[in-house]
Amino acid sequence: MQNDSKKLTMQNIQGRGALENPAGRFEKLTLGLDAECAQNQYDLDLDEFDTENIQTKKRLPTQVFRDPARSIISTNDSPDLCMDTTLNPYRGCEHGCIYCYARPTHEYLGLSVGLDFETKIFAKTDAPKLLEQKLSAKSWQPRTLMLSGVTDPYQPIERQMKITRGCLEVLLAFRNPAGIITKNQLVTRDLDIFMQMAAHDLVMVNLSITTLDSNVSRLMEPRASQPKLRLRAVEQLARAGVPVGIMIGPVVPGLTDHEIPSILEAGANAGARSAGYTIVRLPYGVKDLFQTWVIKHFPDRAQKILNRIRAMRDGKLNDPNFNTRMRGEGFFADQIAQIFKKYKKMYGLDHGWPPLSIEHFRRNARSAQLNLFDN
Repeated sequence: MQNDSKKLTMQNIQGRGALENPAGRFEKLTLGLDAECAQNQYDLDLDEFDTENIQTKKRLPTQVFRDPARSIISTNDSPDLCMDTTLNPYRGCEHGCIYCYARPTHEYLGLSVGLDFETKIFAKTDAPKLLEQKLSAKSWQPRTLMLSGVTDPYQPIERQMKITRGCLEVLLAFRNPAGIITKNQLVTRDLDIFMQMAAHDLVMVNLSITTLDSNVSRLMEPRASQPKLRLRAVEQLARAGVPVGIMIGPVVPGLTDHEIPSILEAGANAGARSAGYTIVRLPYGVKDLFQTWVIKHFPDRAQKILNRIRAMRDGKLNDPNFNTRMRGEGFFADQIAQIFKKYKKMYGLDHGWPPLSIEHFRRNARSAQLNLFDN
């Protein structure tokens, strides 16, 4: 029987980004719970990765499921992405960034773009083995792999599962280049591997820093590392000789765009050598989650934020078209581009990615892994 109950709203759950858990766009049936039932169901302790300084009222634990993936590398031909080959150790992301364009991928699993995406994580535990098999194949042509193109490879459960680290060990053994993008200071755990990769021009790490305001960050990306910790990670990587950059991904017009100069300055002072940015994009159900969130947390400027996004997206909250979806169009998009370009040059962040090398690639992984940490 179809249930037309309104989507469940759980506005008292802190430490999570989404305020609701709507049914997926492919689902014909929905399940409705009353508020009292929902509060009892989720009144559990947060795990050890809870964001600092949160006064939790209702608590929703993370569930981790094994993802029996048969392949680990994905390719795309998008003209506006800097990478065409990606590796994603996890589906779903515990960081809970409210704007995350990857949220709709959970709907292909019969789950929600909302709280499901950030509380039901699918871990590809066989990823290192699958990666080794792929790189060992004669058909593999060495190229830069991006970790990761969809969800963060250093989200909190990586601390325990170490799937990303396992993949990096394989990449180092084969000496296959890799790019990293993350919002988590946990990336510094793997400095030992990055330093060895950097010696052969095999790695570039990017820290995504969307705001320097800890309060905005806590609401917008509740389980990602706080901005000061991401900047500390930039500093640690740079000091270790690992090429590192920053990514303002995404800029939220009307909320964080005024911070572009200060973010670039902070990144440069920490040792970043490059910088990039994207404009927030809100595909499918993400636009509804974002509207609920911004009205709840920033009622005084919610309409300004939404109208600015619409002004850059031809009157809509999302633009799926290549070439414009990442940067937007119109006056505000041009203004952001000009400000970014000016301050990027001012703070010496216009070096771009260093050329990563494939000349050291070696296919004999088994013997290479015996000497994994040799130079």
